[in-house]
Amino acid sequence: MEQLNEYRARLLDRLEEAARDFRAALQSVKEAYAPLMEGWCAHQIAVHTRDVEKMVYGARIRRSIAEENPVFENFDGETWMAGHYDPDESLASILDGLVDSVSQTVAALRSLPPAAWSRPSQHATYGGGFTTQTWVERSLAHIEEHLETVRQ
Repeated sequence: MEQLNEYRARLLDRLEEAARDFRAALQSVKEAYAPLMEGWCAHQIAVHTRDVEKMVYGARIRRSIAEENPVFENFDGETWMAGHYDPDESLASILDGLVDSVSQTVAALRSLPPAAWSRPSQHATYGGGFTTQTWVERSLAHIEEHLETVRQ
């Protein structure tokens, strides 16, 4: 059990670090509106990463903690961006929003008993077998994926 607790503590440390690294990487991009990935610019990647963290993984983590076996609907990031992307939103605000959201989630997770990490949840498309820990791991993977895109 001690190894699992250590893994989870490192996971939370890395999640916070990844959010800060993402912010730093985007702040160093010279042209925020130049295409980077499949036609998306750095600004769009920042918005997408922040919104998915807040509305998908962060929300799933919070609901997994608070609710008994919640069911999560599928999230279509492309459709969301098409209807909600604001090119005039400040990049600094976007990046601070991501870091703040991750920090709040991590703070909530650090105060939980170990059993809360194993609380079950379901996905409307993919079925059951998801835990609070699953969503934390996916949140980190999502941020790291887009961090790597920006760094390239």
